[in-house]
Amino acid sequence: MAPQRRGAPKAPEGSGAAERRRPSSTKSVRAPGEVQRKWLRTSVLGACAVLAGLLLWSSMGGDDGVTEVLAHRGEILPGRFIEVPCSEDYDSHRRFEGCSPRKCGRGITDTVITRDEAQRIRSIAEKGLSLGGSDGGASILDLHSGALSVGKHFVNLYRYFGDKIQTVFSEEDFRLYRDVRQKVQLTIAQAFGISASSLYLTKPTFFSRINSTEARTAHDEYWHAHVDKVTYGSFDYTSLLYLSDYLDDFGGGRFVFMEEGANRTVEPRAGRVSFFTSGSENLHRVEKVQWGTRYAVTIAFTCNPDHGIADPVFT
Repeated sequence: MAPQRRGAPKAPEGSGAAERRRPSSTKSVRAPGEVQRKWLRTSVLGACAVLAGLLLWSSMGGDDGVTEVLAHRGEILPGRFIEVPCSEDYDSHRRFEGCSPRKCGRGITDTVITRDEAQRIRSIAEKGLSLGGSDGGASILDLHSGALSVGKHFVNLYRYFGDKIQTVFSEEDFRLYRDVRQKVQLTIAQAFGISASSLYLTKPTFFSRINSTEARTAHDEYWHAHVDKVTYGSFDYTSLLYLSDYLDDFGGGRFVFMEEGANRTVEPRAGRVSFFTSGSENLHRVEKVQWGTRYAVTIAFTCNPDHGIADPVFT
């Protein structure tokens, strides 16, 4: 509220006292007004600066609670591994000696899959998802089961499109997919000190395409924190191969490992492989995509041969 201006005592006409009082009276009233206006200008400018900073942070895909970046988008990592204590999740499942996690952790590498391979793998996703796509922000393509997002539902693309599939994909597509899977499998085995032959591909293993479209069904709500071993009991080791670049192709959409008092994030980069043991020691989520389109493929492995699935076959 502006200060109330109180009138000076009235002096007789012709009195010099009134003339002498006016300057000091006017000055004493205007000084607080000038201070208030200066304070208001400073506050407005400060608020604008804060708002601009928040908008910039948001446009770059920032999210709350991220305190450490494990892998920046500009880095080329030959390999980075962080060991963490294993959770008790594996104790409630059948154990397979020499495979079930005894050593737990998370790793990132940029040298297993080339960017050219990532681009070619992404083209497989783009071709398959061109046949459908979710009405919401998250679309799925599973070459193993044939599951494809279409509108608010899923269809089996092999049954739904029949022979047309052979004009969409090629034998080379499926061979590349298999080769990439094998490279990722070997990387996981080496990082955790187990035999690659003890690992089996398991479901769901799938491509994902995520954009900023509002969710239409629960399947579009990809951003919730979860534990893979709890969600999918067969998972022992999870991996993601990123097929697009954070801040070049999309904003938001970073992968976040959640820990008490600290979150650690991986910034996607085409060709980057992120992998981790699937238990509660690696609780995680994905930030909401703010703009653009994020492509990735989730490749999951189990130690239980009963839960294994075969590579997709082009027929």
